Parts: sequence; C-alpha cells; structure tokens
Amino acid sequence: MSAPTVLHVAGARPNFPKAAPVIRALDQRGIRQRLVHTGQHYDERMSEVFFRQLHLPEPDVNLGVGSGSHASQTAAVMAGLDRLVSVERPALTVVYGDVNSALAAALVAAKLSIPVAHVEAGLRSFDRAMPEEINRIVVDHVADLLFATSPDAAVHLGNEGIPADKVHLVGNPMIDTLLANLDRFDNAAVRAALALPERYLVATLHRPGNVDDAADAVDLVKVLHTVADQIPVVMPLHPRGRRHLEDAGLLTHRALRVVEPLGYLEFVSLVRGAAAVVTDSGGVQEETTMLGVPCLTLRPNTERPITVTHGTNRLVTRSNLTEVVAETIARDRPPTWRTPPLWDGHAGQRIADVLASHLG
Repeated sequence: MSAPTVLHVAGARPNFPKAAPVIRALDQRGIRQRLVHTGQHYDERMSEVFFRQLHLPEPDVNLGVGSGSHASQTAAVMAGLDRLVSVERPALTVVYGDVNSALAAALVAAKLSIPVAHVEAGLRSFDRAMPEEINRIVVDHVADLLFATSPDAAVHLGNEGIPADKVHLVGNPMIDTLLANLDRFDNAAVRAALALPERYLVATLHRPGNVDDAADAVDLVKVLHTVADQIPVVMPLHPRGRRHLEDAGLLTHRALRVVEPLGYLEFVSLVRGAAAVVTDSGGVQEETTMLGVPCLTLRPNTERPITVTHGTNRLVTRSNLTEVVAETIARDRPPTWRTPPLWDGHAGQRIADVLASHLG
C-alpha cells in the first residue's frame, strides 16, 4: 500500500509564504506531498519568484487558469482539480487563505470525500460584499481541520457551530516565513534599486472597494496625491485596478512612484524601512504588525482585528487618510509594540503535528 499523500493547493501571491513552512515541516516528517499551483496569479512577479525566494519545491502540477471573473476562475480551478484529485486520491487536501483557488479546491475535495484542511481558518470581516468573505465562510464549513491564526478566529468558528475538536489555534505560518527571512530583508538595497530617499511611504491597494469603480479610483488618486505632498510614496501596483488608477491620473504626481509588483524579499524589505504603509491587503497588515511599521488600512473593516489590538494597524478612510498620515509620520516609529500570541515562527510545525496525527 502506498504512503498517504498530502495535496497542497496554492494559486495566489498570499498563499506561498503560508504554504512554505507547512511543506517544510511535513517534509521533515517524511510525509509524501504534492503541490498544485492553480495559476490564479500567473506572471513571474506574482508567483514564480516566490517559489525561488522561499525555497518552495517546483509545483507538481500547474493548472494555468489565469485571470477571469470570480465564477469563471473558480470553475476553471474546480474542473482541473476534479480530474487530478479523482485520479490521485490524496489522503488530505490543504488549502490556504481566502482566494478563489482555496474555495475551488475545498469544494472539489469535499465532494470527493477527501478531508480538507484550511490554513488561516476563522477570519471574518463580517462584510459579505467582499468576495473573500464568502470564500472564507464556505471553506471553513466544508473543512475537516481548521487552523486558526488568532484567538478571535477560533471564537468565530465556534459561534458558527463548528465543533471545537476540528479547530486548532496554531499561530500564523506567514509569520514563520517572515521571521525565517529577517536577515535577508535588505532595505538599503531595495531603496537603491528603486532610487528612493531614506524616508518614504509604501502604498499597496487592490481591493474592489478601492479600485474597481472609476469614481472610487478618482477619489483614491486625489487622496494619494495629497499624501505624496507630505512624503514620497512608492506604490507596487497590482494588476487589479491598474487601468482605473492610471486613467484617474495616478502617475501625474512627481512624488508618487509606481513600480511593478515585487518579489517577496524585495517587498518586505521595502515595507520594513517605510515610515508607514497604506494598504488594503490582509497579509501586509500581518507583516507590519510583526515589523513594527505603522499600517493604515484603507478599508471599513478588517478580518484581522488582532493586528489592531496587538499590532501597529489602524483602519482609515479616504476622508481622513491625509490627516492620519500627517500624524503618523510626525511621530517616530514605536520602539516596542504588542504582537499576537503564537506568532512566534513555529506555526508550520504545529500544523504539521496535527496533519501527521490525522494521517497516522
């Protein structure tokens, strides 16, 4: 009888730093693994560079689904995985985060009676206008093993009736990756490569509520320009929303520098040296929490409230962003700050312990 196989499904930029420590810890236990890259993020800067920098194994399969509407992208991943999983019959399928690839993989595995493990379970913004919120809820309710990054996430799962024996509070594997690479983050090198001054602000914005509507994009560009009046801004620009932002005049301010998406090491190096970060990204809220960098999250809510209570994160709006940036850059960065429990670099090992026990 062949050894049981763990199938990891990843497909978008945020998945890779979460998957790396789990794959590494299972490999140390001699557990057979297969890695599927759905191709949801498909260009070199959005995915392949992460495999090299994080020493991830080359994917065993790349579905190459590419971009598209939520429905078409999810359907394409489901169709590709259905064929693969039906033949391979893994003992367990592991999905990461809240992207369409995670939803598709969880549904395929559950319908084929293959246990599903969800890394980053229980996060809730309570805003169903966010497509990611729908993904989170559905994946959690079909999963058999739910790995929560924070105590509030475990509470949400209990409130939704998920049995406590399915839920494991393990910490945050994305933070494992960050802490393991601290010595590789070179702010001076990335500033030199991008010709940046010593003091600057990073902006990274891609959520539908900020960039999908042309009128919202115009308002966003106006406020980013007022921010750039105060401090130079560097903006690695996600493909989502690029046209609307550029049409709204994003590139017309001399102190706002737009660059292509960066690799993991380059991006975190950039963030680590910033006076502040303006973002709508969940992962950036977590990374700044650990690095002590002031984070201004341009959203009405966050599924990661622990980054506010135990980190450096603050929710802002377009109407108060300029004022809050002024306050933030007028202060020195805090010498000490709170960090969440179990964000200690060992989440991957804890997850692997539970997965190995389940397989055993």
